[in-house]
Amino acid sequence: ELKVFISDYLKKLNYEIINLGTNTTVSVDYPDYAYRIARLFKEESIDYGILVCGSGIGISIAANRYNHIRAALCNDIETTKLSRLHNDANILVLSGRSTDENLAIDCINTFFNTKFEGGRHINRIKKLSNPPKI
Repeated sequence: ELKVFISDYLKKLNYEIINLGTNTTVSVDYPDYAYRIARLFKEESIDYGILVCGSGIGISIAANRYNHIRAALCNDIETTKLSRLHNDANILVLSGRSTDENLAIDCINTFFNTKFEGGRHINRIKKLSNPPKI
């Protein structure tokens, strides 16, 4: 339900929406959707994405397995802002169970209107994208 609301909101702002599914409330394997968005970022140079799942935790873990993804589960304006400022997050993750529509809009607007701060954070982002082998 939150995904549909977000899609409708962004369409009104003339954002291009690419719906990767799911289109029902039936339980799915969220790693499949993390793979879909990771592949889309890689193939089509998508700049940003939004993922929604029940808690937001599983999809965040799954998406962050890809080194070009920095998915941030955000529950308020401050964490959303910091995800962009300090972590250069390229995917906003929201909990479908605990994020109301007004908070979702606030988080989306903050996410899209906050620029990466750079500076001391650049080296950290490089390490996230290219972790040492274990």
